[in-house]
Amino acid sequence: MIRFYFHPTPNPAKVALLLEETGLPYELVPVDTSKGEQHSPEFRAINPNGKVPAIVDTDGPGGREARVFDSSAILLYLAEKTGTFLGAPQDRPELLSWLMFIASGLGPFSGQSVHFQHAAPEGLDYAVNRYRREAERHYQVLDDHLRGRPYILGDTYTIADISAWGWLDRASRVRKGADDPLAPYPDLKRLFETVDARPAAARARAVGADHPFKRVNDEETRRALFPSNYPPATPQGDDR
Repeated sequence: MIRFYFHPTPNPAKVALLLEETGLPYELVPVDTSKGEQHSPEFRAINPNGKVPAIVDTDGPGGREARVFDSSAILLYLAEKTGTFLGAPQDRPELLSWLMFIASGLGPFSGQSVHFQHAAPEGLDYAVNRYRREAERHYQVLDDHLRGRPYILGDTYTIADISAWGWLDRASRVRKGADDPLAPYPDLKRLFETVDARPAAARARAVGADHPFKRVNDEETRRALFPSNYPPATPQGDDR
């Protein structure tokens, strides 16, 4: 059984899609990041970085319980566990390259683009321009690669496509104000729509829908999501 620690954001969405694609049984464990539940000692024991997603596989290697955190690590772990969505052995270099491209480039720059356009104080025009343009540059790199290819690895649907889907779903927030945010990237748009049309994608979108995640963006939410923006609390009795 997979215990899946989840909040409805792009990186957990990738894992939800793969779980639905593989049919692996899993137990959903909601983690309301807007309430700061990711900072609890119980969750930090699973992911010391205090981020979702994370999983615990009660039947891990050697039959022992195993934790896995970071969405790319989870995708690789679950794909290897099930022997699915990895492509052919000769595809491994490309799979790892594009998976890391998304993990270190497209995903983080998309996230910062969303942050500085939707959450940061006004007046940070340099940061808005920097992160949005870099997100768009990563879109273009992937769009160019996809020309003439149905999927990132060619003819085979893999966890690289699943990983891209998670963040491309937020393109309207990454490219704030664009009527059709993926229109300048036709092959990227085609990939997103192809993955999004899969039955597993509809099931993934429904994951956690019945949980009352906090939707209000108040001071508690900002402190929970962006703790590094605030000075650390001084321990009681410590006057340093």
